[in-house]
Amino acid sequence: MKKYFAFFRLRFFMGLQYRAAALAGVATQFAWGFFMILGFCAFYEADAASFPMPLSATVSYIWLQQAFLHFFSVWGMDNEIFDLIINGNIAYELCRPIHIYSMWFARGIAGRLSGALLRCFPILMITPFLPEPFAMLPPASGMHFGLFLVTLVMGLAVTIAICTLVYMLAFFTISPQGLRTFICSAVELLAGAVVPLPFFPERIRFVAELLPFASMQNAPLRIYSGSMTDYEMARAVGLQLFWLIVLLMAGRALAHAAEKKVIIQGG
Repeated sequence: MKKYFAFFRLRFFMGLQYRAAALAGVATQFAWGFFMILGFCAFYEADAASFPMPLSATVSYIWLQQAFLHFFSVWGMDNEIFDLIINGNIAYELCRPIHIYSMWFARGIAGRLSGALLRCFPILMITPFLPEPFAMLPPASGMHFGLFLVTLVMGLAVTIAICTLVYMLAFFTISPQGLRTFICSAVELLAGAVVPLPFFPERIRFVAELLPFASMQNAPLRIYSGSMTDYEMARAVGLQLFWLIVLLMAGRALAHAAEKKVIIQGG
């Protein structure tokens, strides 16, 4: 365990060095957040009663989404890992006395945590003081805030588990580009990154909320604003735990199969 923590610490402090990129990212996320809120405001002005979430909850959802974008952006998968698999340098990784799945999982958490820490605080500190309707509201209650923190951590773990699963699947393909593009597109839509899941048609929403993608940002961001009932919150937490276990088991099984049958074609 010590070697994985040491690797996590190394990658975490490396990620904190990119302050200029983080500043540019914060500016982009503020701009994108304002654009999305303006778009939703136009629809709410037409008929606010027809929407499943109050505008204030939707605004809070958008700002939290931008603040923790680095947590849940599946398109931000580590290109270095794909390069290792494609060019054959993965052989050096396999020679190390470590479990490759655990190392890449720790690497993913460290990179996303450092990136989010550099970007989230300006958004979380400024948006509550913006004028209406752009202001992010405080959590619905202390209980909602505590559950938000728990589900935020679990959502990050589910995101890393999905990304690490894609890394493992890349061992069994000539090029991971098609797989990566498909996964990123599916996750962006079904995780609530484009629009929150409550805005989906009822039948599609029911299915989407059962998929692992809904256990990423959908659960914590909606819990924060209080747009979930007690039953929905309990189900969301249960699904997060279920999918995290399933994805971890699947990823480790694929890692074991890849390590036994890997063929180095590049290098």
